[in-house]
Amino acid sequence: MEPVDIVDKDNKIITKTSKQKAHRESLLHRTILAEVRDSKGRWLLVKQSNKRQDAGQFVSPVGGHIKAGESEINALKREAKEELGLKNFKHKFVKRFIFNRFVLNRQENHYFILYEIYSDVIPILNHESESCRYFTEEEIKEKLKKHPEVFGNAFHEVVQNAYPYLKS
Repeated sequence: MEPVDIVDKDNKIITKTSKQKAHRESLLHRTILAEVRDSKGRWLLVKQSNKRQDAGQFVSPVGGHIKAGESEINALKREAKEELGLKNFKHKFVKRFIFNRFVLNRQENHYFILYEIYSDVIPILNHESESCRYFTEEEIKEKLKKHPEVFGNAFHEVVQNAYPYLKS
């Protein structure tokens, strides 16, 4: 039973509970996300495995719940290591926003905390992803326009909130 902090819309901690209860009761809780960029400016995106939300679609390569009492940076480092095998990397804070959606038969209510990670390390994927691919910004723009279904809803929300220029 992994505990998470329940927060208000201003990211102030109200209480803590299990991740399962937070999902079951649609309680707002923190999730760390990161877009990974390489030295050529390309974006690394992962294709989600079949049993994950946004299955078969490309999403942000780093994402996971922040444990109760865990700092954003520690969560970012933990998730980057778990999901991509990244250990040492530069990062930059981007934005915080709320993402509330119905998925996998539950109403998820996440307080997204978005960072960018800069790394040229070849990723080592875990079981959550079936593959990964680098995209140029032009490729992302073109696919968002002509084939938006290749990206998961969570990635569309990231673009809408933090990178709206990619939709132009």
